[in-house]
Amino acid sequence: MNDKTFLSWPFFSEQHRSLSEEVSLWAETHCAEFQHNNVDESCRQLVSALAKTSFLQYCSPERHSENGQAFDVRALCIIRETLAYYSGLADFSFAMQGLGSGPITLFGSALLKDNYLDDVRQGRKIAAFALSEPDAGSDVAALTTNATKDKDTYVLNGEKTWISNGGIADFYIVFARTGEASGAKGLSAFVVDADNPGLSIKERIDVIAPHPLATIEFSDCKVSDLSLLGNRGDGFKIAMSTLDIFRSTVGAAALGFARRALDETLKQVKQRHLFGAPMADLQLTQASLGEMALAIDASALLIYRAAWTKDCVADRVTREAAMAKLHATEAAQKVIDQAVQLFGGRGVKSGEKVEELYREIRALRIYEGASEVQKLIIARQTLNS
Repeated sequence: MNDKTFLSWPFFSEQHRSLSEEVSLWAETHCAEFQHNNVDESCRQLVSALAKTSFLQYCSPERHSENGQAFDVRALCIIRETLAYYSGLADFSFAMQGLGSGPITLFGSALLKDNYLDDVRQGRKIAAFALSEPDAGSDVAALTTNATKDKDTYVLNGEKTWISNGGIADFYIVFARTGEASGAKGLSAFVVDADNPGLSIKERIDVIAPHPLATIEFSDCKVSDLSLLGNRGDGFKIAMSTLDIFRSTVGAAALGFARRALDETLKQVKQRHLFGAPMADLQLTQASLGEMALAIDASALLIYRAAWTKDCVADRVTREAAMAKLHATEAAQKVIDQAVQLFGGRGVKSGEKVEELYREIRALRIYEGASEVQKLIIARQTLNS
């Protein structure tokens, strides 16, 4: 069923509407092919399959869009929403190619762009974004991984954790302290190849919705100064600029999960009878469906407002992206919980789509800034307006 009426909103061009149909057709045809018995292999296969489409071009654009922006955030959101509707792992594989290479697109030298971005677009290299640490996640200024200058190299020491694509990535964008100043102003960003002898996978992390995650250790990890993104001390700006683009897309993935949960629920309540009538005829059921539909439309409005604003109006959309991410992920959690409730016992049965969605949605309220952090961001932006 997958409601597409939102595409008639003035946020979108005909190109976006065509893209939505293209992604839907591909996902409906191909996503079921990828079994998740081996998550690492499934992700590799998904990246290769996505590379055969035009979709990864949006993750790592070769040229600026007509409005001068490097990224088409509305397109990214449409792709993530659609992929998530069909497969959480397909969405993950697509999203990480964008997040993991985004700093190179935005701040990389011509050499770094030549060495990495075409391989990302062609699926030859898998990307990762290494920001979080055991004692520093949402508080980026508290990072302790350090990079010491030694002639024409930097030597990295420290640890990163909860790193998506950890263990399967071909390169990592690593944020480390170079000491230009205290706090956020003393951070820099580097591109580090996975086969660097100073980089090791300390631990693979299993979570409720299987994705490749790892803790990564750097021990006298030497990288050329040509691997530096932007200038020394630009790390915080690079991280925030990248998240400003991709944070709205997390909300879009949550929206895809929520839309699928509603569609699965509509089929269930029309088919299942309770007290001699379809569940859909019960007022309590209708009240839940009304709440679910309302939450989904409100999320869509916030997500595509943020994406349109980034594409067409403002360089920074910190407030809008935080609102979109916060509302969409929290709302999707409630929508999916209502779906599970309306499914009854089937809702918690392993293998049911709503059970899968219940596990998939939970992490989205945490990564790329937990919901509590989004509230602080929104408040500070509002106070400063």
